[in-house]
Amino acid sequence: MSAVPYRAALIVGAGEGISASLARALAAAGLGVGLAARNVEKLGALAAATGAHLFAADAAKPEDVARLFAAAEAKLGAPDVVIYNASARAQGSLLDLDPEAVRAAIGITAFGGFLVAREAARRMVPKGGGEGRGAIFFTGATASVKGFSGSAAFAMGKFALRGLAESAARELGPKGIHVAHFVIDGAVRSTRRPDPPERPDSTLDPDAIAEAYLDTLAQKRSAWAFEVALRPWVEKF
Repeated sequence: MSAVPYRAALIVGAGEGISASLARALAAAGLGVGLAARNVEKLGALAAATGAHLFAADAAKPEDVARLFAAAEAKLGAPDVVIYNASARAQGSLLDLDPEAVRAAIGITAFGGFLVAREAARRMVPKGGGEGRGAIFFTGATASVKGFSGSAAFAMGKFALRGLAESAARELGPKGIHVAHFVIDGAVRSTRRPDPPERPDSTLDPDAIAEAYLDTLAQKRSAWAFEVALRPWVEKF
């Protein structure tokens, strides 16, 4: 794998699983790391292990996102890698879903992605012309491409996030900004959700997912990937 050609990364929607693996991998690659979440108390051990800076923010609030980037810039310098990993669910039948819960879920999953991408792009696209530099990555899901019964709100948010990523890639790619969307097409392995004994390797290893993100960060711009779909190799199609 080629070296990652960036200096500082901000992960928005940090927690256990994918974002924790990303924080460790990015720190090991020599990048400064910032972790943003509504509740940063849960991130203390991860920050201690990676040297990451912690930032409290609600990704669905424009004023919080603006403050987040100002604080991150003060601690890390303007981040040249920004990864949007935040999402929320409102489970249930269309007949019974609370509209405000759906609004909130879409706000975190999709609108927050827009707010974060906007602040990131403002720092990555140079003022007065010239060539920009940076990467904005979005974490999607199976729901980015396929809606399931009882999960309309999550699918709406993830479909919107994928649309945002594609639009941003077409606008920002020619300006030197690598935008990519990752379809995490399967359950992510954790201590609370290990592989069933009868189905080994049926979940995605978060460390392997993080490695795929770093491989994508290291790509040459003549062949940037816009979308990467990751799924267990034992899946039956």
